[in-house]
Amino acid sequence: MVNASGYDLKTPFEKEDGILQWEEYPRPQMRREQYQMLNGDWDLVKVHADGARTPQGKIRVPYPPESRISGIRGTLRKGQRWSYTRSFYHELEKEGGHVLLHVGAADQVAVVYVNEKRIGKHEGGYLPFTFDITEAMREGENFLRIDVKDDGDVSYPWGKQRQVRGGMWYTPFSGIWQSVWLEEVPWEYIRRIKITPDLRKVRIQTKGGVKEKSITLHLEEGDRTYFYSGDEVSIRPPHPHLWSPEDPYLYHFTLACGEDRIESYFALRTVSIEETGRGSRIFLNGRPRFLHGILDQGYYSDGICLPSSPEGYRSDVAKMKALGFNLLRKHIKIEPEVYYYECDRQGMLVLQDLVNSGRYYKIVNTVLPTIGMKLPGGGYATEHRKKQFARDAKRTLDLLYNHPCVIGYTIFNEGWGEFEPAKFYKAMKAYDTTRFYDTASGWFEKKSSDVASIHEYFHKFVMPRIPKKPTILSEFGGYSYKVPGHTFRKFGMYGYKKFHSLEQFREAIRQLYLTQVLPAAAKGLSGAVLTQLSDVEDETNGMVTYDRQVCKVDETAMRSIARQLYEAADGEEVFKEEDHEKDIVEGRGREDY
Repeated sequence: MVNASGYDLKTPFEKEDGILQWEEYPRPQMRREQYQMLNGDWDLVKVHADGARTPQGKIRVPYPPESRISGIRGTLRKGQRWSYTRSFYHELEKEGGHVLLHVGAADQVAVVYVNEKRIGKHEGGYLPFTFDITEAMREGENFLRIDVKDDGDVSYPWGKQRQVRGGMWYTPFSGIWQSVWLEEVPWEYIRRIKITPDLRKVRIQTKGGVKEKSITLHLEEGDRTYFYSGDEVSIRPPHPHLWSPEDPYLYHFTLACGEDRIESYFALRTVSIEETGRGSRIFLNGRPRFLHGILDQGYYSDGICLPSSPEGYRSDVAKMKALGFNLLRKHIKIEPEVYYYECDRQGMLVLQDLVNSGRYYKIVNTVLPTIGMKLPGGGYATEHRKKQFARDAKRTLDLLYNHPCVIGYTIFNEGWGEFEPAKFYKAMKAYDTTRFYDTASGWFEKKSSDVASIHEYFHKFVMPRIPKKPTILSEFGGYSYKVPGHTFRKFGMYGYKKFHSLEQFREAIRQLYLTQVLPAAAKGLSGAVLTQLSDVEDETNGMVTYDRQVCKVDETAMRSIARQLYEAADGEEVFKEEDHEKDIVEGRGREDY
């Protein structure tokens, strides 16, 4: 049964009350042994605009206060803030060095105190931050306080949240919503690693630490160690094994730098845009790749913006792989790194959106473009919003740079908060040259974009003639069907075409692909992104229900559609992946065929 709010929908990932499920190390590409998780029960106080304090009881971090599984289900009003407190003991075994406090994400503005000493402030609700708390630490018990304010300030990124939820807008969340942990590192330690691969080798750059370093590559035939001085090394693995959705091979390695040790991984793969006999296409590992994608909002009925356990991410990726999709468009939301690790590990490509800021104007941003009146894009932005968006764009590229699954970025979606698009395209393209960029997904197409990006929900899609850029149908479908007993709202449903039987819903999706997407793929379409992975609150247009309990489509039928799409898009350009890997080793390219 569901109540009027729908928040009682339970997912398969939930365990018994009180069992915390976010205890694994949060950074799969910078894994250290010396750490202490701080997830679990914290004391929560709501601080009002006049300074009055209202205790809320215990909250279960990292779930946002608005979620059922946080134990609070509270909300903030303008001028209020959450004050999180807990104690911890300095239990880490290693003596000396630095103690770092990591917070995966806190929405929107967080101020950190240790033993009542202010440590630092972070602005922006979707990206991780780290503070060195060494100087504020003391022997034995220590006290940590994190104050988080969320006034719904649109100069910060906000994504799909809205104070009054409904339709395509979701329940707003606030406070800490990703893992919190301590990490002890030596006085000289690695602050960042940057991994840049191609088809034969990988370049690994390190920031911080002592001069002398070593990397031990863990291969099936045995370990191989590379010693180097400075901040950069190139490694050429024997018999290069490429990463792809069909064969997501990861190389695992250990980086040693003085007393610091990091476990990490990389993959060999490239992303490029090349000309073919049917126009410009997106290439993966030197061959054209049709992007058979699905829109992934990243919302769950248990934790709202976070699944109750990492199994939620693993399951979503695995289910979409089983349905034949090879790409997730992560829609205006940044996830914990375990999400991207699952995509790396399982072989799922990711088109990552930046998180929008600024105001949304329904008439200009949605209504007029939908009926064909696309006014010039680009809007007003305050200096604060400009700086925050630029800072978050750079941080996003830094955060995801090492993940092979991430092949491209969406800078602005349908003009939401869009400003200076050409400037951001140029800056991001120069900062990370290894991906492609969709500057304005859906509307307001810009010359400064690597792809031609189209959204189509209400008309028949016809492949346009845009020979100089790959064309992506970056949103389409949105077909809606409610599964009784698995919906957020008992009455009403939101979608772009509504069906009242499962059979009609399935057949409509099949026909949509066969009559519109498949012919376009044969004419050179580079990708298509269906809306969407799951139902989300009012939206009932997912492949699976909001609680992830029911898959609404037939796996065999969906895989058949995927197979037809790949065959139509690739035509005679397909050659075996194993042959291609052999050619890379022997130094042959596509021109030799």
